[in-house]
Amino acid sequence: MVVGDISTGTDVLIIGAGPGGYVAAIRAGQLDLDVTLVEREAFGGVCLNHGCIPSKALITATGIAHEAANAEEMGIHADPAIDMGGMIEWKDGVVDQLTGGVEKLCKANGVNLIEGTAEFAGNHKARVAHGGQGQGSESIEFEHAIVATGSRPIEIPGFEFDGEHVLSSRHALSLETVPDSLAIVGAGYIGMELAGVFAKAGADVTIVEMLDEALAGYTDDLAAPVVDNMEELGVELHLGEAAQGWNETGDGIEITTEDADGEESTFGAEKALVAVGREPVTDTLNLEAIGLDPDEDGFLATDDHARTELDHVYAVGDVAGEPLLAHKGMKEGRVAAEVIAGEPAALDYQAVPAAVFTEPEIGTVGMTEAEAEEAGFSPVTGQMPFRASGRALTTGHTDGFVRIVAAEEGGFVLGGQIVGPDASELVAELGLAIELGATLEDVAATVHTHPTLSEAVQEAAENALGHAIHTLNR
Repeated sequence: MVVGDISTGTDVLIIGAGPGGYVAAIRAGQLDLDVTLVEREAFGGVCLNHGCIPSKALITATGIAHEAANAEEMGIHADPAIDMGGMIEWKDGVVDQLTGGVEKLCKANGVNLIEGTAEFAGNHKARVAHGGQGQGSESIEFEHAIVATGSRPIEIPGFEFDGEHVLSSRHALSLETVPDSLAIVGAGYIGMELAGVFAKAGADVTIVEMLDEALAGYTDDLAAPVVDNMEELGVELHLGEAAQGWNETGDGIEITTEDADGEESTFGAEKALVAVGREPVTDTLNLEAIGLDPDEDGFLATDDHARTELDHVYAVGDVAGEPLLAHKGMKEGRVAAEVIAGEPAALDYQAVPAAVFTEPEIGTVGMTEAEAEEAGFSPVTGQMPFRASGRALTTGHTDGFVRIVAAEEGGFVLGGQIVGPDASELVAELGLAIELGATLEDVAATVHTHPTLSEAVQEAAENALGHAIHTLNR
């Protein structure tokens, strides 16, 4: 028996319950709008279920094991055994707690949750197909729509995901046994983060990257400490080599690569993980029915109110374009909800941070020195190495530095780059400085707790002013 089609109405239809979608739903509910949130797979989206949260859980867990096994200098001697199945079970528990929390928060704010796949059926109409045989579908009339369908891993020719030999990041984050050897195609942040996880878990890891550098998009001085650490973990990096294909062997697979000169190389691995980036999910939406055209990369163009070409349709998160960051999507979701409710909200991307959760971590926000010059500023910079930080020394992690970029005239903070312990946390202070229009003097005059890693931010500001105490002034 098939349940017949039913029709309902809502002020705001949100398609996709990832970070952008569920934040938009909760905020719209707080603003007394009637909200319907449709999710076809799992509330929390890729980030909570198959990306940000599970990857950071495994980064933390394998990091603990690695720290314990390599702390002889501190007088600690241990040989921890990793139970990957137990680790995955713990990770899944963290995910379940967070996704369950998202559902509860949505319901507590009056959001109507629907499980199914939504597509547009007209200018103010969508159809939701419910999963499972005989579950039927329903039509939803809406005044406003927010597209938050996210992104998915990019497949490359010859390396289609099968979950056995060729893995996506989603597959890799659910492996219950550590492969003896793992080949990773792509040396971006996802590939580098997962290389650290599996190397620390005991796998022999090889990275293949078609570009001549790892972590492209980050300056060499930020990427170099990460690459050095990878090599210390035993990770082999093959830069400037493009993966061409693979074939199955008796004990795994053999991968063929080719460099810019056409020279081929082969190497074996038990499995391959392809992490060459992500692409937006717009092909499920029937955008033709509403007259929206994504760009050549599949993204939906938006203005500073998160609005598309159609005044009543918004796009947030990965589907709205770079940077593909959960916190950027959350901000867009909040702004979209507030604009729909008539609030004076707008997007400002100058202080959106980015982080790479490798060892050491990387955190960046705002402008680099070169970008500041291109923007017409006369920048000044200050830097504090972690090797001069008392707190960093007590953690055993002293690679890296904090750098602050400011305008020479007025001293306003324009950006910052951090590579080192807890860079993902420390970068928030620099983001706040940019957002508030703070100056070098403001940061330098702020008393920071001692001993902490955050003192390095203060010292970098003082270094830019020429009166740092714990590092040589430039």
